[in-house]
Amino acid sequence: MKNDGTMVNAFVPGKGNLSAEDQALVARRAKAMGPAYRLFYETPVHLVRGDGVWLYDKDGNAYLDTYNNVASVGHCHPHVVAATAQQAATFASHTRYLHDTVLDYAERLLAYFPPELSHVMFTCTGSEANDLAFRIARAHTGGTGFIVTENAYHGVTYAIAGMSPSLGEGVPLGEHVRTVAAPDPALMTGDLGAAFAAEVQAAIDDLLRHGIKPAALIVDTIFSSDGVFEGPKGFLQPAVDAIRAAGGLFIADEVQPGFGRTGDAMWGFQRHALLPDMVSLGKPMGNGYPVAGLVLRPEVIAAFGAKARYFNTFGGNAVAAATAMAVLDVLENEGLQENARVVGGAFAAGLRDLASRHQSLGPLRAAGLFLGQDIVTNGAADAHLTARLVNEMREARVLISATGPRANVLKIRPPLVFSMANVDHFLTVFDKVLTRNGA
Repeated sequence: MKNDGTMVNAFVPGKGNLSAEDQALVARRAKAMGPAYRLFYETPVHLVRGDGVWLYDKDGNAYLDTYNNVASVGHCHPHVVAATAQQAATFASHTRYLHDTVLDYAERLLAYFPPELSHVMFTCTGSEANDLAFRIARAHTGGTGFIVTENAYHGVTYAIAGMSPSLGEGVPLGEHVRTVAAPDPALMTGDLGAAFAAEVQAAIDDLLRHGIKPAALIVDTIFSSDGVFEGPKGFLQPAVDAIRAAGGLFIADEVQPGFGRTGDAMWGFQRHALLPDMVSLGKPMGNGYPVAGLVLRPEVIAAFGAKARYFNTFGGNAVAAATAMAVLDVLENEGLQENARVVGGAFAAGLRDLASRHQSLGPLRAAGLFLGQDIVTNGAADAHLTARLVNEMREARVLISATGPRANVLKIRPPLVFSMANVDHFLTVFDKVLTRNGA
């Protein structure tokens, strides 16, 4: 989403080179699902199945998926599918009964975290995880003020949509929410950590000036909706120190960078040597099955847990736990964090090589298989060219999209099973599309 509320790379009804069959599908969607949904691409893709890094349309054409971090270990991974089916055929109830699977998964998941983060609570979506963090932060601190970045996305519940400026002006910010500039090294001169901390401190001061006690600073630790800002490593610590000095908490939103995507760490906060108070998880946790959670320090949940019961009918159900366990199996057995580091490094090198021949490729920011490539004209952000490139890549059967407040950043985050051959395929197609556009 752009911060004016329009969706980057959205289909415009009545336009696009749609077949009669797909035009009928669009009409059915509008009639049955209403006006709030959006489709990707000028000409939407009618998908029927997925396999690894590939998605297939109804005519059997294969599309290289370089955008989908939900299917983190690959579309329809057989080990994950088998685990889901086996547990669904065995037992599929919630956490108010004793059963081993959710405990086995909780203990295994927590082993990936610092020992201070020793509790986990389960939800179905990252939005729910952040909503739970919102409630817990208020209970623990007694504060109501939250700080987010200017184009952040943290979810779609009422409270969290009000902390997601990227949803646009049609979704107003909460009264006790303050925004800070994203840590863009092109705009924040000097020490990036000090500059970002100064933004956070100014937001804290504004909250206090209005009689609002700060509750938390929440950031996506790779700032993906702001345009992908991966470093330098460690720059977040001064901002975290500032919110804690004001009595607030630090919430690391790992829904997008988590589960090994950044290559050199399992979680984005680890790249900054931070210890969050809470960590929200989502999308890649279940490889497409709705599994999410909140990992937290025990002292943070104490006040909330003493006064409020927590229950989520589907959060932590046995099928969700078995599915999420299988995702960890694949991450470990196939070495996908290391794959993200190695293949992501090659991907970044390939894009930098293209930039030596294509003037429209501006700064690149990358960590593992999470890359943000600026598209520019004469050095300035060019959303129009970005949209054209995205749609021409789609026509060449490579799926990608854009992000950032100026809608000019290619957001590249393929499944973690992406290979060197997949990188070569992407770069070959991208080179041709750039050349065709004189870019």
